[in-house]
Amino acid sequence: MSGKTINGIAIDDTFAEAFGMSALGLVITADSLKWAMISAQVMTGFGTSVIGCGAECGIDRALSPDETPDGRPGVRVLMFGFSPDSLVPQLRNRVGQCVLTSPGSACYNGLDSPTTLGLAAGPRFFGDGWQTAKKLGDRRFWRVPTMDGEFVIEDKCGLTTDAVGGGNLLILGRDRAGLLEATEAAVEAINKLDDVITPFPGGIVRSGSKVGSKYKGAVASTNDAFCPTLKGAVATECSPDTIAVLEIVIDGLTSKSVAEAMRVGLKALIDVGAAKGVTRVSAGNYGGKLGQHHYHLKDLLP
Repeated sequence: MSGKTINGIAIDDTFAEAFGMSALGLVITADSLKWAMISAQVMTGFGTSVIGCGAECGIDRALSPDETPDGRPGVRVLMFGFSPDSLVPQLRNRVGQCVLTSPGSACYNGLDSPTTLGLAAGPRFFGDGWQTAKKLGDRRFWRVPTMDGEFVIEDKCGLTTDAVGGGNLLILGRDRAGLLEATEAAVEAINKLDDVITPFPGGIVRSGSKVGSKYKGAVASTNDAFCPTLKGAVATECSPDTIAVLEIVIDGLTSKSVAEAMRVGLKALIDVGAAKGVTRVSAGNYGGKLGQHHYHLKDLLP
């Protein structure tokens, strides 16, 4: 698609099409940042795409002791789903299996919102009747006895239905190693922002998808137009020198946060991409027919 060329990189005149989602934030603390991070990493694992994971999850940022409810090091994680109901079992299972079990952990609400979900609704019953509740101001907490002391968990967590999932950038290149390095730089820039996550491994997905499949029951399949090995077999988006394509998918608590993350990622690609073999940046959409949010690359250019 004809667009602009900046620093030797073609920027398509196209848009990313994203979807309205529900989201929640949690604060996980522990005796050290190392153990807060371990708990957060395990809790957000297998959280790449709602196509198969139930929720899209990621680490927003590390928190200093003066930013957490209990004065210990912490990590804020975000979780996204298509609806509040879809997040209920994900919240219960991920907190119960990955935070409750982690040494020295505690779990608190990480999103101010008048709408809430029951954070302790499942995990507190692990106390087998020995759990106790305490209210501090307007917030209620549960103390669940465990072998290393106790697990403290807040009763409820905030929920927003104004979140957005599926902002994206498609990066095409003629050097596979350089393309990965440039995309890593873009993810690093995005990860400095609050209220957004890049849920795929390392923030990068090599298996971009399209809706539907030739096989019954499959809801998505490989994005063949951006598969370099299929040049000549399909209507391709890959030029003769394209040998690889990578994608960054972005979820945010607001539409504005997704737009800002795409802008920052795009700038990083423009700044470093040409030297790494990046030739073009595009975005994935469905013709504007499915997602409520459209992010035009031309509007995000530095």
